[in-house]
Amino acid sequence: MNNGDNLIEKLVTQNNQKILLLVLDGIGDIPHRSYGKKTPLEYAITPNLDKLARNSVMGRLIPVLPGVTPGSGPGHLGLFGYNPLEYEMGRGILEAVGLGLDIKDGDIAFRCNFASADDNGVITDRRAGRIPTEKCEELCDLLGQSIQEIDGIKVIIRPSMQHRFVVVFSGQNLCDALTDSDPLSEGRLPLEVKALNEKSEYTAQIANRFYEEVRKGLKDLEPANSILMRGFSGKPRMPSMMERFKLNAVCLASYPMYKGLSKLVGMTVIDEAGQSIKELFQKYNELHNKYDFFFIHVKYTDSNGEDGNFVQKSVIIEEVDKWLPTILEKKPNVLCITGDHSTPAAMKAHSWHHIPVMINSDYCGADEATRFTENECNIGGLGTFESKHLINYLLANAMKLNKFGA
Repeated sequence: MNNGDNLIEKLVTQNNQKILLLVLDGIGDIPHRSYGKKTPLEYAITPNLDKLARNSVMGRLIPVLPGVTPGSGPGHLGLFGYNPLEYEMGRGILEAVGLGLDIKDGDIAFRCNFASADDNGVITDRRAGRIPTEKCEELCDLLGQSIQEIDGIKVIIRPSMQHRFVVVFSGQNLCDALTDSDPLSEGRLPLEVKALNEKSEYTAQIANRFYEEVRKGLKDLEPANSILMRGFSGKPRMPSMMERFKLNAVCLASYPMYKGLSKLVGMTVIDEAGQSIKELFQKYNELHNKYDFFFIHVKYTDSNGEDGNFVQKSVIIEEVDKWLPTILEKKPNVLCITGDHSTPAAMKAHSWHHIPVMINSDYCGADEATRFTENECNIGGLGTFESKHLINYLLANAMKLNKFGA
């Protein structure tokens, strides 16, 4: 932990001010030639966000380092005030904890996608057409009955949402220093899981045998007849947001991974927070008096970006705008709207592009920006800075930081 992190923790103080961090996953984008060289934020009709922007201050976030494309884990860790280079964790542990699995020291968790493959095993769809969650549950039950142990290592399989599921290996001599099997594009065979050091060679063997057993179990099923494995990880140790920032924090999210990450930084996770934007925002109103830091996660800006669906990404932004007055009813003292990374529709993937961010409070001031868009954020008063420093601005605007020095 660097000296700046230590300083913030020394200066932080508690009060009754409420901070709301609204994360539109993958919100950042780049101009799309087919839509008037606009981004989804520019293309969307957002009267409520526009009104808020005129009384806010804006900027751009660098999620990890310039030019580095982040996963969702490091992207969110930065927003919560944790240096993602210091607190590395795999996607598997986040999803597993989010699903409520009891992960013990020494266990290895990893995230899987059901996928479609041809007769030669070549991947034709990395997400198996985004099969419904009910189908995922059915397939996980099938695999769980036939694959319970490999070479003395207990295998636990749990469904997540749509095409996603989680696997936990529990036993002796396991190590998470492994490569992923996901080739990250269609038209290729899944990669062999490889050990990154001598200690993890045994676990790599177990993982590759697991893949072979799964393929046997799924070979006659369509469209989910293969899997991709990624994010091998053990249980991390990290201080909570209460310990570091004196924040009684709560997570309102529908996807297990974001619940898992929130649990690992000490947030209370509301299991039934809702699935829709409307439900998540209403749940915030219900809990407004119980916590002083609220994290609300909106997923479908990201998934539509990954699907290359520019228009639908804009529709989700308009849905957020429609229900924005709901969370404004309680007048959070500090409202921050941003994303964990960019997911340009033209790229159909996460990217390194800077993330738009907007902060509204009684003390934020205002700049010349009139809309919450990438270009408007470029001229915003916050400038461009690393995501891990966002928490400093949120605490300062909530008057939760004492003066430094005499």
